[in-house]
Amino acid sequence: MEMPVPSPAILARKAPIVERLRAVLPSGAVIDDPAETRAYECDALTAYRCPPLCVVLPCSTAEVAAVMRVCHEERVPVVPRGAGTSLAGGSLPTADAVVLGVARMTAVLEVSLENRFIRVETGRTNLSVSMEVEAEGFFYAPDPSSQLACAIAGNIAMNSGGAHCLKYGVTTNNLLGATVVLMDGTVVEIGGPEGEALGLDLLAVVCGSEGQLGVVTEACLRILPRPEGARPVMIAFDRNETAGDCVAAIIRAGLVPVAIEFMDRPCIEACEAFAKAGYPVCEALLIVEVEGSEAEIADQLRRIADIARGFGPLEIREAKDGAEAARIWLGRKSAFGAMGQMGDYICLDGTIPVSQLGPVLGRMRVLADGYGLRVANVFHAGDGNMHPLILFDANSADGLKKAEALGADILRLCVEVGGCLTGEHGVGVEKRDLMVDQFRPEDLEAQMRVKDAFDPDWLLNPAKVFPLAVSAGRRAAA
Repeated sequence: MEMPVPSPAILARKAPIVERLRAVLPSGAVIDDPAETRAYECDALTAYRCPPLCVVLPCSTAEVAAVMRVCHEERVPVVPRGAGTSLAGGSLPTADAVVLGVARMTAVLEVSLENRFIRVETGRTNLSVSMEVEAEGFFYAPDPSSQLACAIAGNIAMNSGGAHCLKYGVTTNNLLGATVVLMDGTVVEIGGPEGEALGLDLLAVVCGSEGQLGVVTEACLRILPRPEGARPVMIAFDRNETAGDCVAAIIRAGLVPVAIEFMDRPCIEACEAFAKAGYPVCEALLIVEVEGSEAEIADQLRRIADIARGFGPLEIREAKDGAEAARIWLGRKSAFGAMGQMGDYICLDGTIPVSQLGPVLGRMRVLADGYGLRVANVFHAGDGNMHPLILFDANSADGLKKAEALGADILRLCVEVGGCLTGEHGVGVEKRDLMVDQFRPEDLEAQMRVKDAFDPDWLLNPAKVFPLAVSAGRRAAA
C-alpha cells in the first residue's frame, strides 16, 4: 500500500515545530518521543502503520485552532484522530504528519430535552452520549458496533451508522450542527439546533468527509425519546442466499423494523461462544427488532413472521424477556471481537441494494472459493450495508495480499450491482485506489474541488480517499 514520501524538510525541522506546538498547548499535550508516538502509528486497520512526527492532544476548540495555525504556517500535514477505531486506515499517519487527537475533549456542553438535542465535544464516545440522557428517557440513535469506544469525531468523519440505522438513519440524519476548525485555524459554526440554515448544506459536506475538510471539535446531536418497548426475533435459515432474499421481501412489503441484522454460521458460532445468546444452529441468522406499544410489536412481528415463513425458515424465535433480548444484542455487538478467536481477518464495508442481498452473497462465495479463502458475514442487512470478514493466515507470505485482492473484488461487485464502496467505515486508505471503480474522472475532480475550497494547501489528511495518482498534481502544487 503506497503512501506519499515524507518531506525531508519537515523531518529536518521536527524540533522547532514541536517547540512551537508546545508553546500553544498545556504541558503534556505534545508527544514526540518515538516510543510513545507508536501508540498512534495506526488505527484499527493494523496491517499498515507509521509513527507520526508528533502527536498533539488539545483540550478545547481554541487549542485545536492554535495547533492548526502552527501547522498551517509550518506547512505540516495534520491527521485528525478520534478514538482510532477506524477500520479503513482513516487516521494512518505519515512520518512528516502531526496527529491531532480529540480524545481529551469529552465535555457535555448543553442538553435540551425540550428541543431534543445534546451538544458535546467530539472526543466523547458514542455510547456515553446516550448514557448522558438515558435517565430522562432519551437516546442517541446511531449505534456502531464499536460504540463503547468510538468517538463522535470519528462517527462524523465516516458518517457511521449501526444496527438501528434502518429506522433512525446514520450520523448525517442525526447531526444538527458542528463546530469546525479549518486548516488555517479559522473556527466556523455550521448548522445548529434551530434547523437547517439557508444556502449550501455544508453540514452534509462535512459529515462523511474523513478529516479532509476540517477538524470537528463540537457537535450538536439529535436525541430521541426511548420507545415504549422493543423486541427482537431470530429467524434461522439453511442458506445465506435465502436469508438475504427474506430481508428483501420484508423491506419490499413496506415494513420498517428498527433493525435487520445478518450473521452466517462462522459468526454465529463465534458470537455464541462469547455471549451465550442461545442462537439457533443454522447457516444464516436474521435478528429483526421492532418497537412500539405491545400491540404494535405483536402486529409487526406477526407480519414479519408471515413473510419469513414463505422462505422455509428452520426456526422463528422471539426474545422472551429483556434479559434474552440483551444477550441477543450482546452477541451481535461483539461479533468483530468474537471473530478474532477464529484467526486473522480483514473487515470490509460495502453497500448494495437490498434486492441484491441474496445474489451477492452467492457470488461472494464463488469469489472466495476462487482465492481459496473463507468469508464470514455479519452486517446491517436492512439497508444493505455489508461487512464481509475475510479470514486469512497473517503468517503466510501472501496471506494479506490474497485477502486484499478478494476484498477488492467483493467491493467491485458491490459497485457493479448498483451499490457503493462504503456505508460507514469510510474510504481511508483501504478503498482509496478503488474510487476509480465507482467514480468517473469528472466525479473525482468535483470532489477534489470541494477539498480545494476548504483546504487549498492539501494539508489535512492528504493521502486519504483520493487515489494518489489522481491527487498527485494538487499535493505537489501545494
